[in-house]
Amino acid sequence: MSLAALATALVIAAPASAQAPAPSRPSPAPAKPLIPTETIVLANGLRVVMNVDRSDPVVAVALVAHVGSARETVGRTGFAHLFEHLFFLNSENLGPGGLDRLSARVGGSGANGYTNLDHTVYLQTVPKDALEKMLWAEADKLGYFINTVTPAVVAKEIEVVKNEKRQSYDNQPYGQLFPIAQAALYPADHPYSWTTIGSLADLNAATIEDVRQFYRRWYVPNNATLVISGDIDPAQTRAWVEKYFGEIPRGAPVEIPTPRAATLTATKRLMHLDAFATLPQVTLIWPTVPEGAAEDAAVELLFDALTQGPDGPVYRSVVEETKVSDEVGGNVWDEQMAGVAMLQVRAFDGVPLDRVVAAIDAGLARFRKQGLTPERLERLKAVREADLYDRIGSVGGKVETLAESETIRRRPDQAEVELAQLRAVTVADVMRAFDRHVAARPRLEVGFVPKDQPKLALSNADTAKVVEEAIVQGAEKPVDQNAGRAEIARTPSSFDRTVEPPAGPAPVVPTPAIWNTVLGNGTTLSGIEDRELPVVAFEIAVDTGQLRDDPKKPGTAWLVGEMLTRGTRTKTREQFENAMKALGASVSVSVGEERSVIGVSTLARNFPQTVALVQEMLTQPRWDANELALAKASTIAGLQASRAEPGYLADMVARQAIYRSSILSNDERGTPASVEALTLDDLKRFMATTWSPRGARIRVAGAVTEGDAQAAFAGLAREWTGPALAPAGSVAFAAPDRTRVYFYDVPGAKQSSILMVRPGPARGAPDWFRARAANFILGGGGFASRLTQELREGKGYTYGVRSAFEGMATGGRFSVASPVRANVTLEAATLMRDIVRDYGRTFTDSDLELTRGSLAKSRAREFETLGAKVGLLGMIGDYRLPADVIRVENAQLAGLDKATVQTIARSYMDTDHMIIVVVGDAATQAKRLEALGYGAPVMVPKLK
Repeated sequence: MSLAALATALVIAAPASAQAPAPSRPSPAPAKPLIPTETIVLANGLRVVMNVDRSDPVVAVALVAHVGSARETVGRTGFAHLFEHLFFLNSENLGPGGLDRLSARVGGSGANGYTNLDHTVYLQTVPKDALEKMLWAEADKLGYFINTVTPAVVAKEIEVVKNEKRQSYDNQPYGQLFPIAQAALYPADHPYSWTTIGSLADLNAATIEDVRQFYRRWYVPNNATLVISGDIDPAQTRAWVEKYFGEIPRGAPVEIPTPRAATLTATKRLMHLDAFATLPQVTLIWPTVPEGAAEDAAVELLFDALTQGPDGPVYRSVVEETKVSDEVGGNVWDEQMAGVAMLQVRAFDGVPLDRVVAAIDAGLARFRKQGLTPERLERLKAVREADLYDRIGSVGGKVETLAESETIRRRPDQAEVELAQLRAVTVADVMRAFDRHVAARPRLEVGFVPKDQPKLALSNADTAKVVEEAIVQGAEKPVDQNAGRAEIARTPSSFDRTVEPPAGPAPVVPTPAIWNTVLGNGTTLSGIEDRELPVVAFEIAVDTGQLRDDPKKPGTAWLVGEMLTRGTRTKTREQFENAMKALGASVSVSVGEERSVIGVSTLARNFPQTVALVQEMLTQPRWDANELALAKASTIAGLQASRAEPGYLADMVARQAIYRSSILSNDERGTPASVEALTLDDLKRFMATTWSPRGARIRVAGAVTEGDAQAAFAGLAREWTGPALAPAGSVAFAAPDRTRVYFYDVPGAKQSSILMVRPGPARGAPDWFRARAANFILGGGGFASRLTQELREGKGYTYGVRSAFEGMATGGRFSVASPVRANVTLEAATLMRDIVRDYGRTFTDSDLELTRGSLAKSRAREFETLGAKVGLLGMIGDYRLPADVIRVENAQLAGLDKATVQTIARSYMDTDHMIIVVVGDAATQAKRLEALGYGAPVMVPKLK
């Protein structure tokens, strides 16, 4: 699991007394593997794993190099990750940016990848007719790449990686946690003692020869795995693999790293005064076991048991009893050489971290005394089983699972092993893991507090060493990746690799069969049956959201959504949450401007019981005063935490500029003051008058028939009644009379977050799909887009930039957004503006051909997962679109021409009438932005 994926539990414990719907018996171990595979090893040592999955006409390919930051050396950290970036850029036979262009042409998901401590993974999902092209391209990367790397290319990509570091670590609240923790947990010569991103100093010191040596040592077939999952012919696929990869020479032998655990001889306490954090946070970390260890599943279930509400003892102590926070995170970070596990709490405003640690320790002491019941262990197992099915619900998820398993364990059956180990864990195993790794064991305690609140820091803590980057105008030289480019020396091959393979037969892309009915209470019910995995997902969408809030009581709709999952009339929150977990189910409520959506996933065998619980939640809410207090505290803490996020601040400034005094100028959650003032009567009144079943939509996808779904929701149709409601209003807004720049000051920010906004079409408008298609080349096509190619690949200003049309039922907006290096704020904003301004004029015939081809072919990937199928049903229902909307959009795409794109650009991309927001360091950047030509920036006061 990723260290960043900290699971959180937001529930409160209470005595169990009422009866919950009984889950069915756990399903037996699968008669066949969850992911059937065939493994071959080529003569050069390349390991190849194939999985046939004919559920959709798509194929996922993962090329895995068994090299992560743990293969680096002191003084040359960050190389594995830097190399991942370089690997996408060029190769001898694809040409510069060839993989991105190829992916766009064939309708692929876009080349992607990631580096962790142990390996680097390159991922791609494509329609099945493009498989041979992808194998040709990946082989070109592995064996025919290094001659294309020049000093100028390395220099530019170093700037991109540095921007990623600023965005993920330096300009984020709590962003320095992992650098601090890894350095403290491991000795300096341990390869886990530094982060994957590396240090700025090491990146700046990188040379072309360093890169070449890294490639020759690690990027060899005998240190790589190729994983293929999808609608494939195994014999033909093997022949292609042999052709394209077989003649790449084997490298020097590579040893598998041996385990080397993190060691703490005594508890360490560290603190950091965080310039970006708005709330105090503490993380406790214990050394545990590496991935694949026999005890792995027990350790994971242990930290679930400690932290997950409503009855986790640490959760209960922190959230319910001491009320120092609204959540507790627990996660296990198990890697190839070592593992650690952690608890994390972000405290409420003004809470000293010593109080938080005391609450955590009280929960740990309770667990040691009271232990774990078999019933609770089975609930935790059911949740993890459902999570596993969710993870392998797409061919992309399958190849990632297979890639990690084959690389780390040298066997591809990780899903089956995980499921078997999960089911075998006993209460005694969990308690043994607690005694061995947590109880009275040394640990690392890392506390972050807002820079102006040092009194909240952990007592007797050492100050962590954090390297801060200074903002210096002109510190980086302009980069030109074409500088010094000469004729590329081609590596000999037995055939002409410059010839791109032909596409296979065009895949048949059927739209999923949809069934529809209307329940007796006026709620529509639609569904798609899919039996690939034993799970079901469903949503209940109601036309009530922020637009129905009383302007004097912003946040009411949101708080109603928060309260719905906090128990029912006959069940406390603990009973309700435990009943859900026993079914392997999860439920959440999301509240937006126009609607509220109850989202549910469950094991298929427990679908009827899950629907019964959701029915009870919706028709018999508990309205508990203590739960309201917790929901308020959680919402206010969330608002305070969001105000440390540059992207959020930019969006809020744009809202205020667009909507001014409207209810939509607020966060959907309201303000801290408005949330604190809301009462139970306010919430009851809102739900009684706005949560109407008339026109509400239920959509279901998964291993369930139409008849079973109708039977399951029959009770809800009887109990949930009410009249139709008048429309709530509109999210549409008018373009400003002229472009204005707004600046929100974050002193010392290492990056500036830039957001450009103007009105766009509603989702159901005739222009919406045409606008989405027109935006593909501008900023919607990933690495193939013009904004990315110029701002990231051309200039190295940013790690990522995108433009998008966001269509809602009553209006829409067009936006361009990017976090950029602070000292090029003006230059980046100018370039973004100019690209958008000139887009219609510069759109070419080849751009049109690429747009049509990519979007048409990408349809093969659109309905693969249950989430995508539910999304299709939601799109049709929420925006009143025709059932054959895919056919309609395909026809619009076929008819797209340059004139239409130019009309879209004139209508929706007018840079003379837009809002531009910059969140960054005003002292160094605000004055410079006058050169944009829109006058002095409007300085925005701090959010209240």
